[in-house]
Amino acid sequence: MPSTTPDQVEELTQEIVACLQALPKRATADVRALRREFSKRLAHASPKMMIALALRLMDQPGFEPRFVAYELVAHHRAALARLRARELSQLGRGLDSWYSVDTFACYLSGPAWRERQVPDSLIHRWARSKDRWWRRTALVSTVPLNNRARGGRGDTPRTLGVCAPLVDDHDDMVVKALSWALRELAKRDPKAVRAFLAEYKDRLAARVLREVRNKLTTGVKNP
Repeated sequence: MPSTTPDQVEELTQEIVACLQALPKRATADVRALRREFSKRLAHASPKMMIALALRLMDQPGFEPRFVAYELVAHHRAALARLRARELSQLGRGLDSWYSVDTFACYLSGPAWRERQVPDSLIHRWARSKDRWWRRTALVSTVPLNNRARGGRGDTPRTLGVCAPLVDDHDDMVVKALSWALRELAKRDPKAVRAFLAEYKDRLAARVLREVRNKLTTGVKNP
């Protein structure tokens, strides 16, 4: 696709927003079907254009435009490979809910980190943030390291390197994300997860201990 101008990005943004508004219902399946249509149209667009479009969509009200923005980048191989700390900072602005965080971390920051497009220090900085949503983002970014369906190959050191600094964080959104991160790693390296639970059993939230132990013994979070 030739170089795209700001006007073209704006036209695409407004077209996507209009299509979203025209959906009879905004169920995930319907929104994703719409996104697929635009992914096909934009398959040959430049990474720069795709990121610009995503950022413009994020300026629109509601979660659906942000969801489409993240999926457009995630399903455009060249754009996803282009992500570095600067782009993630831009695409992560305004994270203020578990669903915005989880979409961002599973689709963008986690895969970029997995492929070492960004350094471990960036994720560790998020884990130290005063903002609960960035701390959750750091933890959920470990999921694509270990989840096969998301391309994970398993990475115990990087996963536990984020989990350990947050064992004393009992914010509910962080606790749930810590449980998720450890449960995903348990599929890959149960021995390491058992050792982690044993080491921090007096500091971890009861929910984390319960859910991760359940996963280790029964294969599910809540049997």
